[in-house]
Amino acid sequence: MNEKGTISVHTEHIFPIIKKFLYSDQDIFLRELVANGVDAVQKLKKLAAMGLYDGATDKLQVEVLLDTSAKTLTIKDDGLGMTADEIKQYINQIAFSGAAAFVEKYKEQVDQHQLIGFFGLGFYSAFMVAKKVEIITKSYQKDSQATHWSCDGSTNFEIQPTEKSEVGTTVILHLAEDAEEFLKPERIHAILDKHCRFLPVEIVFDKKVINNTTPLWIKRPTDLQPEDYLTFYKELYPFAGEPLFWIHLSIDYPFTLTGILYFPKAANYFEQKETIQLYARQVFITNDVKEVIPDFLRLLHGIIDSPDIPLNVSRSALQADSNVKKINTYIAKKVAEKLETLFQQDRKAYEAKWNDISLFIKYGMITDPKFDEKIRDIVLLQNTTDRYYTITEYKDIITENQTDKHGNVVVLYTTDPKKQAAYLQTAQQKGYDVLMLNSQIDTNFINFLEYKLDKVKFKGIDTDTIGKLIEKEEAIAHSLTEEERARLQSIYEKTIGTEQTTWNVAAMLPEELPVSFITSEHLKRMAQFTQGNEAKQHTFRAMDIAINGNHLLAKKILTIPDEAVQKRLVEQAYQLALLAQGLLEGELLAGFIQRYTDNLLDAS
Repeated sequence: MNEKGTISVHTEHIFPIIKKFLYSDQDIFLRELVANGVDAVQKLKKLAAMGLYDGATDKLQVEVLLDTSAKTLTIKDDGLGMTADEIKQYINQIAFSGAAAFVEKYKEQVDQHQLIGFFGLGFYSAFMVAKKVEIITKSYQKDSQATHWSCDGSTNFEIQPTEKSEVGTTVILHLAEDAEEFLKPERIHAILDKHCRFLPVEIVFDKKVINNTTPLWIKRPTDLQPEDYLTFYKELYPFAGEPLFWIHLSIDYPFTLTGILYFPKAANYFEQKETIQLYARQVFITNDVKEVIPDFLRLLHGIIDSPDIPLNVSRSALQADSNVKKINTYIAKKVAEKLETLFQQDRKAYEAKWNDISLFIKYGMITDPKFDEKIRDIVLLQNTTDRYYTITEYKDIITENQTDKHGNVVVLYTTDPKKQAAYLQTAQQKGYDVLMLNSQIDTNFINFLEYKLDKVKFKGIDTDTIGKLIEKEEAIAHSLTEEERARLQSIYEKTIGTEQTTWNVAAMLPEELPVSFITSEHLKRMAQFTQGNEAKQHTFRAMDIAINGNHLLAKKILTIPDEAVQKRLVEQAYQLALLAQGLLEGELLAGFIQRYTDNLLDAS
């Protein structure tokens, strides 16, 4: 007997929905319908396990079919099916969740985390692309009558008995004209690959199973070998290099969480986005995991899967919840524990990985106090001879030689050992050790360590004379008289000018440059927050110029009677200082090269 009626919208269960406004991504309709089919199959398997269904369940699957001539897209499952009454209950009453009702009925025997659909809204996403939807279904219950349901997207439906031999449900979408893109096989395959590639029931499309029903993260770590993790990584990121290491996450209480986080080899971390995928019961949700994953760990690769992460009604975005914060904290804790294990088990191997992982570790220390507390003792500092030390170890080895007269331990560092080779050589001649601190985050990291460590100061080796970088009680003596120093300064000021510079004759080591640019550590760090020529020029304008009164060139300039030669020596000494700072350019650079070339010719 045919029956007609009106769909009942239960407003107490649902926010107002209009077909095209429930979901932000139109592709989601296929994920929802396939997920419904998976739910139906899993429910039938549960019933069979409880002895309530005696049919075969070993080959149950969900199939997606295209018919371009009829302009239909069909999702067919071998699940438990529905009776006419169940259609009225689960389909005609929007937001009455079949999964919720099933769990309530069999709550003593069913794990609700294995069922995907809880809102009862996924089916209606079909109307985002369909002008008409049909359901042909037959319940697993003995002697049940197959039922046909159809709706044109309005609140009107039609339901009637029909013929169907197999248990299960077939959903037929008659695609609207503006949705005919979904008749292209490659379009459907791309959606299934994105959203359904790890669903726990076989998904068949174009006569092929397109998903992995037992992805690596749901398996026990004890059952896996390193090769398994590497193979899975290549499956997720086919164009990426081999990862450094990984963490297999698995927790049952106080929330359920599984997943694998991979630590990729060196890359520009700050340019990487959306490299971690969020799943809920093996259904892909989003790449936007900023609420779930600590900010500094979003630089990693991998998958997080949790049924306890609260999603909005369309399962396309996260909602605020206490579990999210707990998961966030747990993941940071597990990462810290993994790093500590690596450090303790094989320090050399840990050191070999350091340059690839240091950026995210430093970022984590700066932004997460708890992570900093757990990780501080295994953070490494690399010096210019490629030796690695923990913070405590390094402080111990430099304290005796690099403590200034104020009791501060001075940590010297270079941002570019090749460009700053002259300054580095001077520091090494004094027996000082120099760190390499040249990553994107090191300026912030230096500020952070100075704040955290008592009486420790960081100074760039090119920011002052070596005697001023680490001031000792015994100051370097002047080899020039006061009158000679005044005359030498006057010669430089007259030759170069004083418009942008402040000149000073300093007592420096004879081995240091004849002329050095001096800037404050503070201004250097400020400049490092910006990049490019503008930053260099800003730093240059803030520099003072120190003339090395103890260099042999100082005496020579003072004693040369020929002013032209004197001027040439002053200009070249000044240009050497520019060259040492990477500031020699334009006409000055061209002239410097020409003079050097002429000297070569004269020498020959």
